[in-house]
Amino acid sequence: MSTQITVNGQQQTVNSSADTPLLYVLRDELGLNGPKFGCGLSQCGACTVLVNGRAVRSCVYQLSRVADQPVTTLEGLGSSDAPHPLQTAFLQQQAGECAYCINGMIMVAAGLLNQNASPTQAQIVQALNGNLCRCGSHPRIVAAVQQAAGTSA
Repeated sequence: MSTQITVNGQQQTVNSSADTPLLYVLRDELGLNGPKFGCGLSQCGACTVLVNGRAVRSCVYQLSRVADQPVTTLEGLGSSDAPHPLQTAFLQQQAGECAYCINGMIMVAAGLLNQNASPTQAQIVQALNGNLCRCGSHPRIVAAVQQAAGTSA
Protein backbone atom coordinates (compact mmCIF):
# COMPACT_ATOMS: atom_id res chain seq x y z
CA MET A 1 0.00 0.00 0.00
CA SER A 2 1.49 3.36 -0.95
CA THR A 3 1.13 6.46 1.21
CA GLN A 4 1.94 10.08 0.46
CA ILE A 5 3.81 11.97 3.16
CA THR A 6 5.70 15.25 3.24
CA VAL A 7 9.22 14.95 4.62
CA ASN A 8 11.60 17.89 4.79
CA GLY A 9 9.35 19.89 2.48
CA GLN A 10 9.22 17.20 -0.22
CA GLN A 11 6.22 15.06 -1.09
CA GLN A 12 7.21 11.38 -0.85
CA THR A 13 5.48 8.13 -1.75
CA VAL A 14 6.26 5.30 0.64
CA ASN A 15 5.17 1.66 0.48
CA SER A 16 5.11 0.69 4.15
CA SER A 17 2.00 -0.50 5.95
CA ALA A 18 0.11 2.01 8.06
CA ASP A 19 1.32 0.51 11.35
CA THR A 20 5.03 0.75 10.43
CA PRO A 21 6.98 2.98 12.80
CA LEU A 22 7.88 6.26 11.11
CA LEU A 23 11.56 5.69 11.96
CA TYR A 24 11.75 2.68 9.63
CA VAL A 25 10.03 4.56 6.82
CA LEU A 26 12.45 7.47 7.15
CA ARG A 27 15.60 5.36 7.40
CA ASP A 28 14.79 2.32 5.25
CA GLU A 29 12.59 3.78 2.51
CA LEU A 30 13.79 7.38 2.33
CA GLY A 31 17.45 6.85 3.30
CA LEU A 32 17.46 9.54 6.00
CA ASN A 33 20.05 8.83 8.66
CA GLY A 34 19.45 11.73 11.07
CA PRO A 35 16.94 9.87 13.23
CA LYS A 36 18.69 6.97 14.97
CA PHE A 37 17.44 3.67 16.32
CA GLY A 38 18.30 3.71 19.99
CA CYS A 39 15.89 1.69 22.09
CA GLY A 40 12.76 1.16 20.00
CA LEU A 41 10.69 1.91 23.12
CA SER A 42 10.42 5.72 23.07
CA GLN A 43 12.78 5.97 26.03
CA CYS A 44 16.05 7.38 24.67
CA GLY A 45 15.05 10.08 22.16
CA ALA A 46 17.62 9.25 19.46
CA CYS A 47 14.82 8.78 16.90
CA THR A 48 13.12 12.15 17.49
CA VAL A 49 11.70 14.04 14.51
CA LEU A 50 9.25 16.91 14.20
CA VAL A 51 5.70 16.21 13.06
CA ASN A 52 3.92 19.46 12.35
CA GLY A 53 6.61 21.24 14.39
CA ARG A 54 6.20 19.03 17.46
CA ALA A 55 8.89 16.60 18.65
CA VAL A 56 7.80 12.95 18.46
CA ARG A 57 9.59 9.64 18.98
CA SER A 58 9.53 8.12 15.50
CA CYS A 59 10.33 4.60 16.74
CA VAL A 60 6.78 4.29 18.11
CA TYR A 61 4.95 6.83 15.94
CA GLN A 62 3.00 4.91 13.30
CA LEU A 63 3.04 6.03 9.68
CA SER A 64 -0.77 6.29 9.77
CA ARG A 65 -0.51 9.07 12.38
CA VAL A 66 1.48 11.33 10.04
CA ALA A 67 -1.48 11.81 7.65
CA ASP A 68 -1.10 15.24 6.05
CA GLN A 69 1.23 16.65 8.70
CA PRO A 70 4.74 17.65 7.60
CA VAL A 71 7.66 15.66 8.97
CA THR A 72 11.03 17.30 9.56
CA THR A 73 14.20 15.33 10.23
CA LEU A 74 17.64 16.64 11.14
CA GLU A 75 18.44 16.68 7.42
CA GLY A 76 15.53 19.05 6.81
CA LEU A 77 16.27 21.39 9.69
CA GLY A 78 19.23 22.94 7.91
CA SER A 79 22.02 22.19 5.48
CA SER A 80 25.80 22.40 5.52
CA ASP A 81 25.48 25.62 3.50
CA ALA A 82 22.71 27.08 5.65
CA PRO A 83 22.65 25.32 9.04
CA HIS A 84 19.84 25.86 11.50
CA PRO A 85 20.90 28.02 14.48
CA LEU A 86 20.70 24.92 16.69
CA GLN A 87 23.07 23.01 14.43
CA THR A 88 25.52 25.92 14.46
CA ALA A 89 25.28 26.25 18.24
CA PHE A 90 25.80 22.52 18.83
CA LEU A 91 28.96 22.66 16.71
CA GLN A 92 30.26 25.83 18.37
CA GLN A 93 29.57 24.49 21.87
CA GLN A 94 31.12 21.10 20.95
CA ALA A 95 27.96 19.58 22.34
CA GLY A 96 28.50 16.07 21.05
CA GLU A 97 31.17 13.60 22.00
CA CYS A 98 29.97 10.34 20.46
CA ALA A 99 27.01 12.36 19.06
CA TYR A 100 24.60 9.43 18.88
CA CYS A 101 22.07 11.39 20.95
CA ILE A 102 22.54 14.67 19.09
CA ASN A 103 19.77 14.08 16.55
CA GLY A 104 17.27 13.71 19.36
CA MET A 105 18.67 16.56 21.40
CA ILE A 106 18.55 18.97 18.44
CA MET A 107 15.09 17.89 17.34
CA VAL A 108 13.61 18.13 20.86
CA ALA A 109 15.25 21.55 21.20
CA ALA A 110 13.79 22.60 17.84
CA GLY A 111 10.34 21.51 19.01
CA LEU A 112 10.83 23.48 22.23
CA LEU A 113 11.94 26.61 20.35
CA ASN A 114 8.91 26.26 18.04
CA GLN A 115 6.73 26.57 21.14
CA ASN A 116 8.88 28.93 23.22
CA ALA A 117 11.48 31.07 21.45
CA SER A 118 13.14 32.18 24.71
CA PRO A 119 13.10 29.27 27.15
CA THR A 120 14.78 29.46 30.52
CA GLN A 121 17.59 27.09 31.40
CA ALA A 122 15.15 25.12 33.56
CA GLN A 123 12.70 24.80 30.65
CA ILE A 124 15.49 23.57 28.37
CA VAL A 125 16.63 21.01 30.93
CA GLN A 126 13.02 19.85 31.41
CA ALA A 127 12.45 19.52 27.65
CA LEU A 128 15.64 17.48 27.19
CA ASN A 129 15.06 15.40 30.31
CA GLY A 130 13.72 12.40 28.38
CA ASN A 131 16.73 12.20 26.03
CA LEU A 132 19.59 9.96 27.05
CA CYS A 133 23.25 10.91 26.57
CA ARG A 134 25.92 8.42 27.61
CA CYS A 135 28.80 10.87 27.20
CA GLY A 136 27.62 13.37 29.80
CA SER A 137 27.57 16.31 27.38
CA HIS A 138 24.47 17.78 29.02
CA PRO A 139 26.01 21.10 30.11
CA ARG A 140 27.28 21.79 26.57
CA ILE A 141 23.97 20.65 25.06
CA VAL A 142 22.02 23.04 27.31
CA ALA A 143 24.50 25.83 26.49
CA ALA A 144 24.00 25.17 22.78
CA VAL A 145 20.21 25.45 23.08
CA GLN A 146 20.61 28.65 25.10
CA GLN A 147 22.94 30.03 22.43
CA ALA A 148 20.51 29.20 19.63
CA ALA A 149 17.66 30.79 21.60
CA GLY A 150 19.75 33.85 22.44
CA THR A 151 19.25 33.24 26.16
CA SER A 152 22.84 32.41 27.15
CA ALA A 153 23.74 33.41 30.66
